[in-house]
Amino acid sequence: MKISTTIGFNGDPQQLAKQAKDLESAGVDLLWGAEIYGYDLVSTLAYLAAETSTVQLMTGIIPLYSRSPSLIAQTAATLDALSGGRFVLGLGSSGPQVIEGWHGVPFEKPLARTRDTIDICRKVWSGEKVAHEGRVYSLPLPEGGTGLGKPIKFMNRPPEKDIPIALATIGPKNVELTAEVADIWQTIHFVPDRFEQVWGESLAAGTAKRDADKAPLEILAGGTVALGSGPHVDEAREAARGLIGFYVGGMGAKSKNFYNDLFKRYGWEQEAEEIQDLFLSGKRGEAIAAVPDEYLDLSALIGDEGHVRERIQVFKDVGVSYLNVQPHGPDPLATIEKVKAWAE
Repeated sequence: MKISTTIGFNGDPQQLAKQAKDLESAGVDLLWGAEIYGYDLVSTLAYLAAETSTVQLMTGIIPLYSRSPSLIAQTAATLDALSGGRFVLGLGSSGPQVIEGWHGVPFEKPLARTRDTIDICRKVWSGEKVAHEGRVYSLPLPEGGTGLGKPIKFMNRPPEKDIPIALATIGPKNVELTAEVADIWQTIHFVPDRFEQVWGESLAAGTAKRDADKAPLEILAGGTVALGSGPHVDEAREAARGLIGFYVGGMGAKSKNFYNDLFKRYGWEQEAEEIQDLFLSGKRGEAIAAVPDEYLDLSALIGDEGHVRERIQVFKDVGVSYLNVQPHGPDPLATIEKVKAWAE
């Protein structure tokens, strides 16, 4: 397995560049960042492309509703050129609270929008004139415009090969589409021990429709890492508990929370209901405390080195290609170096 980790951005680009260089030196293979409603991710990665030399850089994610497919393709081609071929285009639908609340766009047809966007990106990167008839996007626009639109091709040198596409998905149909068309599956809140029960059917259905010439789907998954014992381990465990409690309890409305649905599919149905009810009623601390220890034991990499090595093997056994780590402790870079050696 390769090693990936996320980057934050607190407003200090020099500190961010140092962090990226340190992670690259520690052996991290892929760095990714999120774009929600703070600094835009594209500018950040363009800066890091100039400050690094070997690590892959991924958008994790560009929300599909925030840009047109052609602009996404242009952006990806630019970042790929700036990084010398180290860019991975990570896409996802985000959710209605962000898409409608921040971007002012109806959260409609996420599956069809995903498929259209990927098809258009790959057509743009081919260097040929782009014509596409999809369920959400058609190029040129067939109606509703001036009628003057025409097929256009990318005017700069296209990428030498298709840029890898990662999809961040958790719903059954979205994961099926990922297995069919994507290069990498970016998971979240991953529990490898329940991999087959939750994902097996969707992955099998998507793989059956996958182009035989495409390489097998890679999987990016992992969690919080803390080695040994002591306060930093306890803090890491509570940080992991707080993160999942926030997602299951508050990342979405009562009627539509994709992460709450995932927690139920893992088998923690009663706990998911309790966490959400507490969180939405303002009892955030109690909601986080209700996260079951079993989830933390199975999803995180926390404990003595022997235990963590055993858990890394469980991730490897279910096919994880990129072990995503969030290190806690006095020396996070040393932790990454150890985990990388074990993962390889």
